[in-house]
Amino acid sequence: MEPDPSDASDPVTVFKVANTQSSFEAQSVQALLEAEGIPTELIGDTRLPNLPYEVRVSKADAERATALIAEAEALGPAGADEAEREGEQP
Repeated sequence: MEPDPSDASDPVTVFKVANTQSSFEAQSVQALLEAEGIPTELIGDTRLPNLPYEVRVSKADAERATALIAEAEALGPAGADEAEREGEQP
């Protein structure tokens, strides 16, 4: 039996957060990944902010997305500020 090519497009969760800043954190991760050309799906409900938010990508993009998230977390807020300044350069 041949592998199903749709498996690569199956969504997988690459980021999950459940705290008072869940929506903001998940949207930040979503923006990071989409800026790198990775389509995302944001799962969560602003009416119930105590429930977790998830960012999902296709299985084919999951490894790259996870690496980008880890890199961003390692750089922290200072790295985000620097990246934003670099993005503003003409």
